[in-house]
Amino acid sequence: MSYLLNALAMLIELAFDAAVTLLLLRALAEACRADFNNPLSQFVYRYTNPVLAPIRRILPNWRQVNLAALLLAWLAMVLKRLLLFALLGVMPNLLGLAVLALAELLDFVLLFYLVLIFGWSLLSMFAVDRRQPLFRLAGTLVEPLLRPLHGKLIVGQIDFAPMAVMIALLLARLLIAAPLLDLGARLALGG
Repeated sequence: MSYLLNALAMLIELAFDAAVTLLLLRALAEACRADFNNPLSQFVYRYTNPVLAPIRRILPNWRQVNLAALLLAWLAMVLKRLLLFALLGVMPNLLGLAVLALAELLDFVLLFYLVLIFGWSLLSMFAVDRRQPLFRLAGTLVEPLLRPLHGKLIVGQIDFAPMAVMIALLLARLLIAAPLLDLGARLALGG
């Protein structure tokens, strides 16, 4: 691939990953019941609601899961992968494209949580104002993953629960997302 195509592929990935991040934040904030008065929650709501509102009339939430946001995130991954295949001059198999996009979304969620837990853990080590919007939103989003290990992995004054969850997320990326990505790529390319 030429340098220009590499640059274009990078821009496509950045644009679609930013959109998926917003949609994922919306779905996770609703699922974790994040504080709506948080300015970051309001930002995410303001920029995702025009797209999600019409779809939510057809596809309502299931329990606390925003199915419309997840569907749009998956469709964004499908479109991203389709554009990247088009740059290579390849027409993928549609089933393979669907599986590949689903696997990429799963991998994206796992990586998102890895970064979020790492950042939240790092911030919690310093004297950060607990009312700071980023810290509050991150704490709300990581709390359901850390809750099962709360108070069980404390050595001295250090809580190793975030590290254990990060290791589990890394293993999920290696043992679940990576094989699904390989399967989707093989199916998409007709192999």
